[in-house]
Parts: sequence; C-alpha cells; structure tokens
Amino acid sequence: MPWQPLPRIAFAVATYPFETKVENELPLEIGDDLYIIEETVDGQWLRGYLLAPPSLLAGLTSVKGQTLEARVFSGIFPRSCVEIREVLGDEEGSSDYNGSRQGDEDDVPHLGSDSGKSGVGSTREQRKSKSAQPPNGTILGRGQRAIAASELRTRDPNAPKPAAPVPMLRLGDETPTSGAEPLIDEIASCLREWHSTNFHELLLTRQYSKLDKVSQLIQTLDTSRRQFLHNLLTTREYSTLREKTVWDLVRGNKLCGGEVIVRDPHERGRVLTGDDPVVHITKLQSVMSLLDEPPQPQVELSALHHLMVDVKSFAGSSNEPTTLVMYLVNKSVGGALTTLSESYMIDVPSGGTMGFLARNTQMRTLFTDLTSADIGDGPSADSELYLIVKVRTPQQINAGKPVSRAGSFASPGTPFSKDHPSSSGSTKTSRRSMMWGSTRSAFSRAGTKLDALSEQPEEPQRPRTETISSRDERVPPSTAGSSRAPRSSVEGQGSQMMAERMVGIGVLSLNPIMKQDEDSEHVVTVWSPSARFITEKLDNAEGWDGLVRDLLESKSGHYEKSRGAERLQVHLKAFNNPDADALIKATPTLLSGISKTSKMGFSGAPTKPRSDIYVTITEALLARQNLLSRFASSATSIAHSMHGSNLIVSLEVRRQSGDRIENCIYQSSNSEALSSWQSFAVERGEHWDQTLRLSLLPPDVTTSHLVLTVSDLPNTPFAIAHMPLWDQQAFISDGPHSLLLYKLDEHIHTALPGPSGKGGYLSLPWSARGDSSEVTGPLATLKLDTYLCSTRFSQDRIILGLLRWREGFKDDIPALLKQLIFVPEIEVVKLLSDVLDALFGILVEYQGNDEYEDLVFTALVRVLGIVHDRRFNLGPLVDHYAESKFNYPFATPCLVRSFTRLLTKPTESETARKLRATLKVVRQILKFITHARGQQKVKEAGIGITSSTPSFTRHLQSIFKALDSMMRSTAPVLVGSQTLAVQHFHTWLPELSGLLTTEEILHIAIDFMDSCALVKGKLVLYKLILIINYSKLDLFSQADQRAALSANTVRWIAPHWGRTDDVTEQWKEQVRLCCSVMASQVEYLNTEIPDYIPKIIDSYLAIQATELKPKNKLSLLFPTSYPFPSKTISVDPVQFDEALIELSAILSALSNSPNGMQLELAADDLTKLLKNTLQVHMSILLGEAFPSSWLSVYIYHHKSTMRTLQYIASILLESFLPDPDEAEDFDTDLWRMFFTTLLKLVGSGSLALETFPEQKRRAVWKIAGDVREHGAELLRRTWEAIGWETSPDERTRYGLTKMGGYQVQYVPTLVGPILELCLSVHEGLRRMAVEVLQTMIVSEWTLSEDLSVIQTEMIDCLDGFFKDKTMTESILQKLFVDELLERFEPLAQVDGDPLYAALKSLVETVAEFLDLLVAVHSGDVTSEASHLINRLQLMEFLRDMQKEEIFIRYVHQLAELQSNARNHTEAGLALRLHADLYDWEPTKLTGPLHDPDLPEQSHFERKERLYFDMIKHFEDGEAWSIALAAYKELQSQYESNIYDFAKLARTERAIATIHETLAKGEKLVPKYFKVVYKGLGFPVNLRDKEFVYEGPPAERTSSFTDRMQEQYPAAQIMTSSDVDSEVEGQYLVVSALSPHRDLSHAVFQRARVPQPIRDYLLSAHAQMFSVSSKRSTGGPVNTHYAEKTIYTTAEPFPTILRRSEIVDVQTIHLSAKETGLERIVRKTQEMTAVEKRLAEEDDNEIAQLMVDAISVSVNPNSESSVACYRQLLPSKSEEDEEPELDHQENAIKMALVDHAIMIKRCLASFARSSNPILLKGHEDLHKHFMSTFAPEIEVFAPVQPARSNTPPVPSPTWRQSSPTEHTSPKVKLPSSPITNGNGVGVVEEASAAQPISLRQRGTRLSFLNGKKKESIHSNGDALSYRPTKGDSDSNSIQSKNNKDHSNSNSNSNSNNNRRSIFRTPSNDSSLPPLGQPYSNGLADSIPPDWMQDRSSRKSKEIVDVFERDFDRTLNEGKMGSVRKRLSMLKLGKKQSKPNGFFMGGLNEEQS
Repeated sequence: MPWQPLPRIAFAVATYPFETKVENELPLEIGDDLYIIEETVDGQWLRGYLLAPPSLLAGLTSVKGQTLEARVFSGIFPRSCVEIREVLGDEEGSSDYNGSRQGDEDDVPHLGSDSGKSGVGSTREQRKSKSAQPPNGTILGRGQRAIAASELRTRDPNAPKPAAPVPMLRLGDETPTSGAEPLIDEIASCLREWHSTNFHELLLTRQYSKLDKVSQLIQTLDTSRRQFLHNLLTTREYSTLREKTVWDLVRGNKLCGGEVIVRDPHERGRVLTGDDPVVHITKLQSVMSLLDEPPQPQVELSALHHLMVDVKSFAGSSNEPTTLVMYLVNKSVGGALTTLSESYMIDVPSGGTMGFLARNTQMRTLFTDLTSADIGDGPSADSELYLIVKVRTPQQINAGKPVSRAGSFASPGTPFSKDHPSSSGSTKTSRRSMMWGSTRSAFSRAGTKLDALSEQPEEPQRPRTETISSRDERVPPSTAGSSRAPRSSVEGQGSQMMAERMVGIGVLSLNPIMKQDEDSEHVVTVWSPSARFITEKLDNAEGWDGLVRDLLESKSGHYEKSRGAERLQVHLKAFNNPDADALIKATPTLLSGISKTSKMGFSGAPTKPRSDIYVTITEALLARQNLLSRFASSATSIAHSMHGSNLIVSLEVRRQSGDRIENCIYQSSNSEALSSWQSFAVERGEHWDQTLRLSLLPPDVTTSHLVLTVSDLPNTPFAIAHMPLWDQQAFISDGPHSLLLYKLDEHIHTALPGPSGKGGYLSLPWSARGDSSEVTGPLATLKLDTYLCSTRFSQDRIILGLLRWREGFKDDIPALLKQLIFVPEIEVVKLLSDVLDALFGILVEYQGNDEYEDLVFTALVRVLGIVHDRRFNLGPLVDHYAESKFNYPFATPCLVRSFTRLLTKPTESETARKLRATLKVVRQILKFITHARGQQKVKEAGIGITSSTPSFTRHLQSIFKALDSMMRSTAPVLVGSQTLAVQHFHTWLPELSGLLTTEEILHIAIDFMDSCALVKGKLVLYKLILIINYSKLDLFSQADQRAALSANTVRWIAPHWGRTDDVTEQWKEQVRLCCSVMASQVEYLNTEIPDYIPKIIDSYLAIQATELKPKNKLSLLFPTSYPFPSKTISVDPVQFDEALIELSAILSALSNSPNGMQLELAADDLTKLLKNTLQVHMSILLGEAFPSSWLSVYIYHHKSTMRTLQYIASILLESFLPDPDEAEDFDTDLWRMFFTTLLKLVGSGSLALETFPEQKRRAVWKIAGDVREHGAELLRRTWEAIGWETSPDERTRYGLTKMGGYQVQYVPTLVGPILELCLSVHEGLRRMAVEVLQTMIVSEWTLSEDLSVIQTEMIDCLDGFFKDKTMTESILQKLFVDELLERFEPLAQVDGDPLYAALKSLVETVAEFLDLLVAVHSGDVTSEASHLINRLQLMEFLRDMQKEEIFIRYVHQLAELQSNARNHTEAGLALRLHADLYDWEPTKLTGPLHDPDLPEQSHFERKERLYFDMIKHFEDGEAWSIALAAYKELQSQYESNIYDFAKLARTERAIATIHETLAKGEKLVPKYFKVVYKGLGFPVNLRDKEFVYEGPPAERTSSFTDRMQEQYPAAQIMTSSDVDSEVEGQYLVVSALSPHRDLSHAVFQRARVPQPIRDYLLSAHAQMFSVSSKRSTGGPVNTHYAEKTIYTTAEPFPTILRRSEIVDVQTIHLSAKETGLERIVRKTQEMTAVEKRLAEEDDNEIAQLMVDAISVSVNPNSESSVACYRQLLPSKSEEDEEPELDHQENAIKMALVDHAIMIKRCLASFARSSNPILLKGHEDLHKHFMSTFAPEIEVFAPVQPARSNTPPVPSPTWRQSSPTEHTSPKVKLPSSPITNGNGVGVVEEASAAQPISLRQRGTRLSFLNGKKKESIHSNGDALSYRPTKGDSDSNSIQSKNNKDHSNSNSNSNSNNNRRSIFRTPSNDSSLPPLGQPYSNGLADSIPPDWMQDRSSRKSKEIVDVFERDFDRTLNEGKMGSVRKRLSMLKLGKKQSKPNGFFMGGLNEEQS
C-alpha cells in the first residue's frame, strides 16, 4: 500500500470505534486524539499517532510531583473513523520551528516563542529525553470547517520524504462548546490533570481517604459536565450548577495540592484573564483559596423560611379511624413552649380502605412564613424548632363507668388496651401501614426506611404518624365536629358511644433540617404514657425527645412506644423565599397543589390583609372541691354523678343577640369551616390544648362572643362559659383567660334574659376577677388563650384613640402622641397606613402650631424608626404608602420646620436624642416632603399658581447647611449624631431628585463631605464608606458628576493613607477603605492617577515593614461596610495581609488604566517614586503581598508588572540615561532595581509553561499570554540602551553594537539572574539572556582579563537555581552553552586568543557543574548507589571550587538522606566530610551557617559538635570501630589540647561502655559480596568494574541478588564470570566474599578469646577480602597448603556508598602451619555452631552429627582430626623443657587449646543429657578425648599438688581445687546465684584480697570447675552427679536466657534512640545471660547496679551527663574488694561452663 506524507501534521478525533485485524492497525475508541502524518494515495487510510492518557502504573517509577506523560501509540486506521479538526502549523508554513510568527497573541500562541504554550512533545522513544518539540501551530476557530484530507495533499510527491513529525501535547485548546459553556472544557482539563499528576501519588502514598474524596469529586464533576453537554436544565438550575461546579473544581485542586484558578460562576465559569477587572479577580481568588464555600450574605432576620412536610407512610394497629395532627412549636432556652403554626390534620381510615380517603388526598403541607429567629438561625437565636405529631383515635364510652387511661387511654375491655385484648366484647385489632397519594403504594417508598412491623400489638413498636396540621398554640385541635362525619355515635344500646382520645405524640427536631439545602426523610416515633414502671432510660432510646414530657402527661411518669400508632415517615424540604405564594409558583414540581399552613402571627410587616383570631382551649378546673357558679345564687358543688372521665368542650360564636354565627370556626388549616366545634375527650385534670382559628366579618368582631359548654360523656352538658371578643372598646388582650363555669340551667342557657326578664349569661361576669375561695371555695373555671393576628383590629387603646382622633377630644391628642412611643411595634406595623394617615391628618389640621408639629414629627420619627427594626421588613411598605396612599400636600412646610428646629440646637441633650432618632429616618421624611411638594404643586397649578417658590428651596438648603454646621462641630455630644448623619447621608440624596437639580444635589454632597474634614476615630471609616456610596449612586452616574467626584476624592482621602510611621489597626482599616474607594472609581480616573500612586506605594511599604502573622480569618476584600465582614479560614493559618492584597490590586488596576500611570506628573521626587514602585512590584513578585499559590492573581500581577516596567523603562530611557560625558549622573541603584525586577519577572517559575500540567498551563496562558516574550524584548532594549557604541574592531570581534558603558556597573551582580534566563526553554528569552551574558563576559575581561568572578557567580546561581526550580529541556541539553560559544565564534578563529581560552575554561567548568547538578536533582536515577555517587562527585567538585558553604549544605543533605534510610553509619561518615574542614583549633573562629543552622563558633566547637552528631550515627549503626576512633580523637584533644578533664572523663566512660558492649554483644560480621558489571548495557563508569558490596549480617546471597535485580531490572544475574565484556545487554556476576583474616594477628596468640571479640578485631575496617581457590589437607600435615584470592578495595569499610571498588587482586599461598591454624579455627567454629543448635533443639540427627564430629576430632589416627596439627609444633627436649615457639606455632597451640575446651564442654553436656545417643557418645569418647588432647588439657587444667598447711595462696584456682574446700559444708557452691531482696548476688568472701593481674585471672580462672573434674578423673572416677545436675539446670536456664538475650539484641538494633553505648542486654536480674563473655572466657555474672545504671543511659550523656552523677553511682556500686569480685566470678562460673563463651560468639562466616 503506497503512502505519502502530509505537508503538515493534522489533528483528528476518532468519531467511530475501530477494531484491529492486522498487527500494525491502531484500535480506536470514540474521542481518541490522533495526529496524522501520512495517508494512502486514495486517502482511505491514514497513519499517525494515538495520544492516550497516561497509565497509573507509570506512577510507580515516577518522581514525586511529576506529571505522568501521555502514552503514544502509532499505527494505521481508516479515514472514515476519524474527523480531522485542524492542521498544525500556520497556513503559510513555518520553515524554522524556533522562529516567531506575528499575530494576535490573545488568540493564537506564538510559534516557537514558548514551547510550553503548546505543550511538551512526548513519544515513547523520547519520554526520557523530554526534549522540546515543535509547537502545535494555530487553533481553529469555532466558525472554521473541518479540513478534508484532499486539502492536505499539496506536497510535491517527488520531494524527499521528511521525518515523521512527533505528536504534540496540546495546550488544552477549547472545543466548539467552550464558548457557550466554558466549564465543559475546564472540567475535562482538570480531570486529565488529576489523573496524570495526582492519582498515582495518592495511591503510592496510601492517602486513601483523600483519594476517596477526589474520586467522589470526579464523579460529581463528570455528572455536571454531562448536564452541561445535554443542555436539559432550566436557566436557574444552570446558574446553580455553575457555581457548584466552580467550587467543586476549587475543592479538587486543593485536595490535589494544586493552585486555585479563578473561574467566575457569573461568567459561565470561564477562567478570568488579564483583561478582567483585577479587583473582581482578587476578591474571588481570596475566597476560593481560603474558604471551602462561597461566603453567603448575612442572614437577614426578615428573610422568611418555609418547610414542606410530606407524609410518606404511617404504621399503626387499630380497627378505628385515626387522626394525625401536625404543627410546629418553638422552645426557648428557658424551656417555654410556643406554638408557631396552625395545625394540619390527616385522617387515616379504619382498615386503610382507600374509599374513605377519597375526601382527603392531601398528605402534605407547606408550613409558611418562619423567621430566622424561629429556626434558630439568627445572630442571637438560641431556640429550637420542633414538628409535633399528635395521634388521636376514637374509643368506646360506657355509660356511668369511668374509662381507665392505663397504657394507651383504653380500658381493658376495649380493643385499644395495651395489654392483650380480651376475647369477649371486642373485635380483633387490625394493623395498618398506609401511604397516601393518588399513585403511591403502601411500601414503595418507605420499605427501606422502616423496620418490619411485628404482628403482636403488645410489643412496643416505633410508630409512624401521618400528619394533619391544625392551628394550635400548645397542642393542635382535633374534633369530631369537623366537616367530616361525626365520630360520636350510639352503637347498639344507648349507653355506649365513641369518643376521640389522644393516644400518642411524636416529636422531630427541625433546626438542622431548616439549615440544609437538600431534602431529607425522617422516621417519627410515636410515644404513649405507660401505666407500668419502665426501667429503660428513655434519654438514649431511638426517637425519644424530652419534649414529649412537656406535651403529654403520664400519671406514672413513664413512657413507651405507642402500640396503636407505631411510626410515621415524613419527607422534609426547607425553602427560603419572601413570599410563599411566589415560591409555590416558582417550584411547581414539588409544591404544585400543596396546602399552606400559616404561622400564627406576623413574621414581619404584613403585606397582605389578614384577620385571624386564635383560641386555644387549655383545661377545665373541675376538681371535686371546685364550685360551679350559678345565676343569681351562690356557687354550688359539682354533681356526684359527674365522673369527669370523658370531658369534652363544645364552642360556638354568637352575636349579642344570641344568634350563632355560621361557618366561622376552623380546627386546622385544611379543614372546612364549622358552626359548632367539639373537642376530644379527656379525663378530669388533663389538658385539651386544642387551637381553633376564628374568621369573622369586621362588624361581627365588636359584637360577638364565645360560648363554651362542658359535658361528661355520655351525659349532656352541665356547665357553660362565655367570653366577649371586644372589651373596653378594644379587642380582648392576648394571653390566658380564666372563664367562669356556670351551672347550665334554664336561666342561663340563652344569651339574653328570657320572657320573665331574668337570666341570660351575658348579664353575668364572664371572667374570674379574683380569688373567692376564702369565702365560698375555689370556683370552677375554663382556661383558654386568645391571640389576635389582624391588620384590621388592634388591642392597643393608644392606637385606637389615635385612629379616632377626630371623634375624641382635642386635648387628648397631645397625650396620645406622647404615649405612642410606648406602643408595641407590631401594633403599629399591623395598622401602619391608618397610623400614618392619622399623624399626617393631625399635622395638617394643626399646622403652624409648633407644639403639635413637633409632637407629630416625634411620633412620625417613632413610627418610621421601625423601618430599621430587622424583625419587620417595613421599608417597602413605607415607600408604597408614600407613593400611592400619601395625600397631604400641605405637610411639607410642617416637616421642614420641625426638622430645622431640631438642627438649630443639636447640642442640647433632649434635642440630641431626638435628632439621632430623626437622622435614621431622614430618607423617609424627605420622601414624604418630596411627594407632598409634588402634590402641592399640582394643587397650586389647579388654582393658577405656576411660579416656583424659591423660599422652599432656601428652606430645604438651610437644613443641609445646618447639617454641615453640625458636622464641623467638635462637641463630644454630637459624635453620635454625626456618625448617624454620615452613615445615612447617601440615602437622602436620591430623595432630593424631585426637589433639586442634579448639580444642586452634587454640591450638597460635596459640601457635606467637606464638612467632615475634621472627623476623627471611627468617623473617618464611615466617611470613607460614604465616599464609596457616593460612587455607587445612579444619581452621579453621568461623566460630569463622576469627574467631579473623582477630583474631590483625592483630597477627601489624602489624609487617611500614605506615608506614616505608626501603622495601627485603625490606619490599616483606613487604607483598606481607601482601596475600596479606588475600586469604586478606578474605571473613571484620569488626571487623579499620579496623585494616588505615591499614596498606594507609601501605604504598601509602610505595611510591608510591619510584622505579618499567619491568620485564621479572612476579612472579605474591598469592604463597603464597617465592621468588615470576615470568614473563618478552612485551611491552616495563612500569612497574608488584606491591606497589601488590596493595595497591590489597586496598583495593578491603575497600571492597566488606559490613561496610564502618569508618574512624571506626580508631586513627589520622581527618582524616589520610581524606586519605591519597583520595590513594591518586587515584593509582589516575591509573594509578600499574598501567597504565590493564588495562581490567577499572581499571574495577573506578572502581566500588569510587565506593563508597569515597560512604562518605567520609557521614563528611564528618556530622563535617567545621561550622556557619557555626564556618566557620574547615572543612577546605578535605580537601574539596578529596574533590571532586578525585570529579570525576576521574566525568570519567574510561574511563567514556565513548559513545566506545568495541562490545567495550569491553560490558565496561565489565558491570563497572561506570553509575558516572557515581551520581557525579552524589553531587556534587549534597555540593556542595549545603557551600553555604549562599540568600535568597528569590537564589533568585528564580538558582533555587538552596544557594549560596556553603564553595563559594567552590573557585573557580576546581575550575572546570576541573567544565567537563570539562559536556562529557560523560551527561545527568545534565552537568546537575549545569552547576548547579555556575552556583553558581561566581554566587559569583565576588558576590565580585569579574568573571568573567575563571573564563574563564581554562575556557580552560586546554578546552585540556588536547582534548589526550587523544575528542570527543563534547556537545562538538560545545556542549550545556552552552545549558544554562548556561538556568540564568540569569531574569536575561535584567532589562534591562542586568551579570552576565548578563558571562556572555554569557564564554559567547561559550568557545564561540568551543570551535569553534576542535573544528575543529583533529576530524580531519574537507576539506583541508590548511583544517586549517592552523583552527590559525592558534586560535593567533590564544590570542595575543589572552594564553595565551602554549598559543599556543607550538600553534606548535611546527604547525611539526612542516609539517616532517613536508616543507614546511620553512612550518615556519620557523611558528616565527617564536614568535620574534616576544620582544625582542632579553639581560637580560630568560623562564621555562622544557615543550612544547617549553626551559630558562629570556633573551629574546635564546630568540629566537636559535628563529632557528637557523627558518633550518635555511628552508635545507632553499631559501627563501634569508627565510633571508638572518633571518641579517641576527642579523648586526645580533651587531654592534650584544651585540658577539659570533665569531658575527658565522660569520653573515657563512653569508650569503656563501647568496650563493654563489644564484650557482651553478639554482633555478627556484615556479609560482603563481589559484583562484576559485564556487558555493553552498563554505562562506561560501571562496565567491566568489580565492586565489593556490604550487606546486613544475616543477608543471604539470594536476598542480595534480589536487591541487585531491583536496581538493575534489565540485568541478568550470573554466578560465573565467563561473560564476554563486549556482549550486548547487562550481566551481573555475584559471589560471596569474607573479610580476609590476618593469621599473624595477635588475637590468635591467645586462647579463650570470645568469638565476637575475635570477629570484631579481625573484621574491623575491612579492606581486604578473600575466597579460597584451592586447599590440600591430605597426606602428611607438613605438606598441607591452601591458596586464596585476595581482593583489596579502594577504601576500608564501612563506606558512604556501602560499596567500594576492587583496586587490586592477588593470590597468596598458605603454608602448612597457616593452613593448619585456619583449619583448626574453622573446625572449632563449625562444631560450636552445631553445639549451639543441639542446645536449642534436642534432635537425634543433630546429636549424631555432633557425636560424629567429636569422634573424628578425638581419634588420633584420623587424618581429619585437627589434633594431627600438633605435629607441626616442636617436641619437648630431653630435659623436658618447653621449647620456644614462634608466632605461628603458638597460634596453633592456642587454637588446639580452644578446640579441646570446646570438646570438653560438649562432652560434659553429653553426660548431663537424657538423650541416649549423647550418653553413649560420652562413654565412648571421653577416654579418647583425655588421651588425644592430654597436652591441651594440661595447659588449661594442670594437676595441682595436695593442699598443705601453709597459708593459702591468694588464688581462687588453688582454693577451688582444695579438697578441704570442696568438701566443706561452709563453702557450698549453689547451682544458681543466691540473691537477696534487692536482687544482688550474695557471694562468698575470698580468702585473700591480694590483687592479681588480668592475665593471671584470664588463665587461672577460666576453667576452675574443669580443674576440679580433672583431679577426679585422675582417680578414674566418673563425673560427680551433683555438679552435673547443677550444670544441667544452669544450662537449661541460661539457654533460655540466651534466647531472650538474642531477641533483646535484635530489638535493640532497630532502635533509633541513642542508647546503644550504654545499653546492657539484661533479661533476668538473677541469672546472667548466656554468651556474654569477658576476655577471660567466663560468662558475665550479674552486672553491679552502677553498671546497669550506666547501661540504661542514652549515649547523648557522653557529652552532657554530669560528672557528679557518674561518681555517685560509681561509688555506690563499687564491690569493695577483689575477693568479693572473685567470689562473684566463682558463683557465675558454673553457669557459664556448660555452653561456654563460644555459644555467644557464633560466626557463620565462610572462609
């Protein structure tokens, strides 16, 4: 298939899936990104690259924080499956990929100017190189069509085929949908970035909780993106979704640790760019970066809340209909309950038949008009809101028999009893679980929420309740007299009837539900009183609330879950809307057709007429002692026939005539009107607590009354009460009322007197006026509460009198006006229009009367003052009244006169109080004046008067002049009035627009502000806020007014900011408000800008000089009110300052102003101003104004700073560039600041797009564009400007037109920043920086002919650069090096040019340093060793370059790196590199260091401190040899240099402790392995080289090879070196080595040396390693020999790298003696290892192995016995004298002695063993041992002569050998040490205290027991049983202790604390651990207390333990005498014998 290349790469998207059938085909999925490079001739097939998302598996090998690179696949695919979207590259073609292209930078990225703008190329082949790739070219606009493949075939087919282009990572360019919905692309970009950058990091660091949060966010964002794409939501829903999505993106970026990008929800979620207002961006940035959610406006108390309650299901057990009553109550902190709403009632039919539900299908209601205080959301609200559900059901009434209310208010004979129902007289209870609604099924929605219901009614169940609301104050009403069929009926006999009772109540707290946006479902448990004692505590019961006790009485005081009504499931949703009706219309999906349940009372100022009367029937006092009142007679007692068990109340509303008012009673919000109402039944003493709503016509209210009758069912009513609704010309007062109950008889059954003229209850008192119980006893009363909620009637007599002022007496009016101040606000609010009409009527009626005018004015101020009461939203009502109802044209002069009178005497106390109240409502007064003036003009026009009245204008202006005069006063009494005037003045001005012209109003505003010039304190803040409010007024929106305001604002705010020496909080608040003023006017400023810039700069510098502390609260930026609103920060405290943020934003806004900064017009000194401006911008770039993680704002400031620098450059070039003749006038500092700021800007890492992940790359490009390109151009222009013209020769040599001159001033100070730019990927910037660097090099060479200064600066710069910068392609490829050499190409043509030679040297040094830095910091390391090598090479380079401070920093970084990896020894070795820089010189000082933090010290102090740190690491790593060397060096210095004996003593103690640790330790020798690198796959520095690696002591060869395989996954591990060096691939040849043993070492000259000590001495500082290559041990012993290969490493171990290169290999030949010595030692070690295994596990196989090994050793005829090597020793002479032995011979002798001791110990343990193999072995081998090793036995256990009568020699050996002592009962040797109460061994006193030498102790005390046995053996006796038993017991105990000790050691090795030196392995205070030998071969006995004390100390006490502590413990622990110590050794000897010291010193080393 012929292929032809495309002329340009085409970008396409897969539109159809494609499955592969051939190997080279590329599988496609819809949406895949494709880059096409070739096509077939017919255009049907394409070849290209598929760019797939990165794999998370790549994160396993990635560097932390690195973005995973996309996967690239290549192949062919059909044309029909893809759609070509764009062609990469401009239309004209671009021959130079690094070239630049002209175009609109805002739309199209510049080609080549910034490779990061288009993304960094990535292919499989080039992922490691990360080389920069050609840019992707232009981006198609949304209107462009797709490109056909035919359009691409324009290249000449005969032309040579170009290399296949590499696909680009795109900038994330917009899709066609981005214009309409930018969030679609933003979401996709974020998700791609999180996947490629953060997911793998969260997984690898196991941050699963954070990963889960990110996962949930991704799902949410993906759902949101789908919703945007499908375009199915409403406009309002989209608006909400955008804000939610923007904040989800913010949360995701925070979780992933990224910067926050500002996207504006009100701009469809697009990224805000540099063209948007900086103030707006800064506001959004601050809240998004610091808060978790958008700041909500402060909740206004006037905001109304609504709650939808939807009953989903009810579960109950009843065969009668049930009524559910729902209403809301509020409980205050004091515990008082207040009913908030009417009730809502739901009827549940009997048996749940749907037919009965047909009349009541509404199962949901909307509780409306709740205030913030009601729901507990106000500033000081502390109340709780509850939903109450009451359950009522009918029960049977038996005549004459009281009903028991046990349980659920039912007698045992009724089916509603809580006990088992009786089988007679009742039907079986049926259970119901119902859900109502036209389409709802019984369990479809509630089945998952509710538990299965039990079928036994006696078991308590969680009830469900279906709710019907009713109006109620404490308990909602429910009645059988509703519009439903009455439930009381006679069944069968007349003596039985049904009465409704309350059987339970449920409570649900609503406060958390009302504050959440989401809807929720809840289960309400129904509770009933319990007749029995309940032991369960209800406080912890599910569904219980203590409010049940307040609402439901229980005689027993106990409650249980109701049996008749189990539980209720409700669906709740809270709303916030000022109007419930508007809410229902706006939310048809949820609220269509819903019933409203109103609040009882007004939630604010009523906007609709309403007249509701609420009556709550509480209880009847009908105890036996209560008396019923009677007509015209004394009270009488209640009839005994009245049992009081079924009391009900009936209520009617009647007129004065006694006629009943029909259909005026409502028992709930959803019930029909009733004419007569009847309550449910209660027992005597119980409450009804039912609330009714009465709806009466206004004429009926004043003449009607309530009539209530009380009955005891089934009897007729026996008492009557009444209450008038109108009392004393006002509606009856709200609250409780106590109504007298009259006995119902013929006299009072009617309202009026009968025909006889007597009777009628209206003639009787209706209320109990006092307590008459003293005379007649307590009267029976009926208690009820009333509450009036009406806009027609008032209960206040003052209001009623005011409304009827025309009907009353004239003299009463002043009193009424004065008393109006005491009227409750709600009474005024309800009748607002009527009250205002009355006041204005009086005002007009009595105009001209100052007293009446002032009284009315005061009353009007009182009424209007309610506008500021946040409980009532009264402002709109007042405005509505003024605009539509107010009609008092002649009120204007009256109001003006009264106001003027107040202002004339503002300082009088009474007047000042009235004035303060008036100033709050001036806006409303002016509104009335305006409307009155307009009405007056109309009237005047009606009578022919058309001329204006200047007097009115003068009067009006006189008010403001008086106001100005008051503001200028400094009287303290006026501060309150002045504050109020300033706070409200801006609200007055719009009201004047109908009276004055705009110009006049503007002058009034300016004059008022000018009058505030002298204000102080907080008034300054309110003054500044007033300026902001001026700017917001539409009145001043015209250009002329804005210009006037702007011009005056300069002087208004000038005193309140700028330069200051005292930065107080008040001053900072003033500065912030000045910034807010600027923000409100910044778009219209022009000539004022140069006046503001110095103020901004000075304010910034003043605040910057103060200390900034981290904050946990954000004061919202650019506030327009005071106090400033603030929000708590959701993250950890952040360091920022709101004033600095705002100042920087305003400065940026002014720099972006089209009118320019105009600094040359500023009044300040221009030089100083420019310097300060540059200083401020440098501070902003350094992140001092705000955190640099605020990405959008930070990048915005980069762009604005570039504009500022361009402007400043123009000033500098024009005014600050003197001629060369006036060079002394050149301002070096100013230009330096300019260049420093410019270089900081263009070198900012925040502009390095090529290093950013996709989301950030897109955002930075959109916000700022290509700032670096502009910066490079500005740098070229300004740098050339300060250079001088070059001569023709210089131009020829260097190719520079400008050079030297003022440029030399900035060498070398600017070399570092310029070099940083040389490392940039940005083409234009890098080339410009290289050109500048060339001029610097030439200038420096011209001046000094030396480039060392530049080299030093470059090295310092590169070191600092790599600390925090990301490496880019430019650094890796060192592009600037070649470019720099290219600039000096003409010099290269000149042979021997010194400058070029110096340059080459400089470049080579810098390149080498750069390579080392890249190797260290790249993170792309193949192994830990190579990483450490890179570091060491870099440190060596720095040391050679004498960069001591940098070298030290890297040393400590290396030490910390090794310490964190638990390589403590290597960390100490690293610190030695630092210590070696200093001498032990106490008088020579060295300066302080910052990294690490070290103070100024002498060389001795610095080195001493480093030694302490080194030793700590050595001890942690148990590198005792180098720790001892360091200690001894300190010891020498303390002893002979500074003579500090205290430190010397501590050092020696530490040395002793290390020796003690070595003596007791079991540390094994590290394992060593030889590794040979073979194959061409290894780099040259490793290939064919051999290394020795150090491993842990227990590491096996297999583990080591696994470790090497991990480091070199591609390598093949081999065990033979038969590999060709030139073979392809990687091969590792691994073999084990052992440290070479120096057989001439003195340790072989001594017997009984513990194995750990021997190993330590032979393997310390190992540098030579050996492996046996040949060994011959057959034939005569003098012919034995061996050959070994010795490998010598470059440095001794341990090393920092844990490896060392082999530098020498040699083979050595071992003589017969050397071979014999080595074989004896090895044999002894091997048999000791078997002995130890046998002691640990009694295995027959091991036992036989041990017996066989000993049998070989004790067989004198065996060639394998090591005893044969005795032949190598010279025999005794004839005189029986001991021959002289050389070193080798003595070593063999001592080795044989050690071997014999080991065999003797083993045979002794055989004798004690119960194993028959070992017992037989002892019998067979003992005699052979005695004969074969007799010479050795004679050495360590010689025969002693019998004891004589001479005094005993002070030898414990002799003494123990004594037969007398052996048989003496006084000297009984215990089998275990005897301890006293303190755990200290009690030892026998030795017979002599003469000291002996250590050597004598070592030889004579080693085997005392063995000597005793020898004497017994000489007599031919077997070993005695007693010591054998004792030894056996001791052995068993010590074996256990040895295991414990081993565990202790293994645990201690992993301990990081500095305890290793002083730690003694101690497990049992009474038994010494096995295998802790002294050098004399004895196991250590219990260490004294002082030793144990020292052992527990941390090693830091080496340097800071107090001397006195050591001396004290030493003296206390001293044993007192040598005898005691020797005696103690004897006690410990038996215990150490069975296994001996070899047990503790096993070494598995193979020689």
